[in-house]
Amino acid sequence: MAGKAISRREVLRLGAGLSAGAALAACSPAPDSVTSELIHGATGGGLKDTVDPHFPVTMPDIARVRSLFEPLLRFTPDYRIEPCLAESVEHNADATRWTFHLREGVTFHDGRPLTATDVKASLERMGDPKNPTALLSDVAPLIDFPASRAVDPHTYQLVLKQPYGIMDQLLAAYTMGIVPQDFDLAHPIGTGPFRYESLVPGQRSRFLRHDGYWDRKAGVDSLVVIDFTDDAAKVSALLAGQVHTIDNLPAYLAGAIERQGAHTLVSETGGWVPFTMRVDAKPFSDNRVRQAMRLIVDRQQLIDQALSGFGRLGNDLYGPFDPDYLGGALPQRQQDVAQARHLLKAAGHEGLQVELVTSTAVGTGGVESANLLVQQAAKAGVQVRVTKADANTFYGERYLSWVFAQDFWSTRLYLPQAIACALKTSAYNETHFDHPRFTELITAARRTTDPGRRRTLVQDAQRIEHEEGGLIIWAFANQVDGYSHQVSGLQPAREQPVSAYRFNTITLKGS
Repeated sequence: MAGKAISRREVLRLGAGLSAGAALAACSPAPDSVTSELIHGATGGGLKDTVDPHFPVTMPDIARVRSLFEPLLRFTPDYRIEPCLAESVEHNADATRWTFHLREGVTFHDGRPLTATDVKASLERMGDPKNPTALLSDVAPLIDFPASRAVDPHTYQLVLKQPYGIMDQLLAAYTMGIVPQDFDLAHPIGTGPFRYESLVPGQRSRFLRHDGYWDRKAGVDSLVVIDFTDDAAKVSALLAGQVHTIDNLPAYLAGAIERQGAHTLVSETGGWVPFTMRVDAKPFSDNRVRQAMRLIVDRQQLIDQALSGFGRLGNDLYGPFDPDYLGGALPQRQQDVAQARHLLKAAGHEGLQVELVTSTAVGTGGVESANLLVQQAAKAGVQVRVTKADANTFYGERYLSWVFAQDFWSTRLYLPQAIACALKTSAYNETHFDHPRFTELITAARRTTDPGRRRTLVQDAQRIEHEEGGLIIWAFANQVDGYSHQVSGLQPAREQPVSAYRFNTITLKGS
């Protein structure tokens, strides 16, 4: 849908932001050894910026690691698993032994060939029981590393102590990048389309084309990723030609930037910006309060106003592209102020007052939906006080401890997402959800290789989350990004912004 025209107030706001964008661009030295440089404006970032392939947190982190590293498998733009560094994968009857056949001719950025020994070292790093990457937090204790081995230079066999039927779903995630066996985070080396040059946390990072890349070589000589914590500065930088692409364009500006010479890229994704309620902390430790808050939300109003219509209704469950997704089959949760008041009174929380912590770092619709919730909650007698934290604070030491907050998640299938956020062992359990029966169902589902049995287990787990969970998933946002008239090669992708950050597909006119 077309965005509204930019008001005089917004013009002034964007003009003020332009100074910030110009300052960032001014910090970027003119390239002296390249003929074309793609500059991307990423939302968020801060002093904890990283290029660690296995522990990205913010949007700029994700943009960086996707440029440098690759997993064994990957997702297509329409979110189907396909080969990447592994040409094929197979498992035995009970899914305790997974064999990966590596693609030949793949080289790391320093010219060394990819081998099964590198895969072994990468999985040992990702699956370290003391510090596993998010999606391996569940399976890490089950990996039999002494028995797992490089069968030959291009074949790796992963051995598990228990059946695990969804390893392919986990290993296709962007956080599962393969690195050399002597990987050094100070000098990060991967197999991706770009190689590392520099990183200034909270500001910018720069990468050079990997000319030995096995897949589609980058159409530009270098890539720069600039952190933007202010939407006005980000949009101004795009309109001024200081960046070529931006992620998380404020949706209401989609039509307006078209009239000023830039373009929008709209992708139907499974991404979501939830309200997160800690189930182990008052007042949300009472499920009646959690249910009341879910009934307070006018989801369509949030979509219409916070997302400017660029979204689809959510029903407090994630994984809409999973074939076993149950959200559409359950009665759609809608605003019911009277029932919300009834539940709050029964729970002894009439006149409830809560703090909601948010940040521009959670992306499009975050702060806007938080402000709208204040108005919606007031109808049920609930006073919501919004605290807007900067990215360093929001994703700092207190991240995952906020009692009532927001976050952002990219598209995932249901089980990998549950493993990442809904178990006691999950790396990003914002709600501190710890439900014994739910855990039993997820454990059984990821063990089975029977699709029918898995479907039953997964849908039973979804019913528990729908009734007792701590997430308010009000919508799945259509991803709205911006790009300049110089850019070609982008296509919608369900996984993440800007063609899932596959910058190697982009070419610049005149370069």
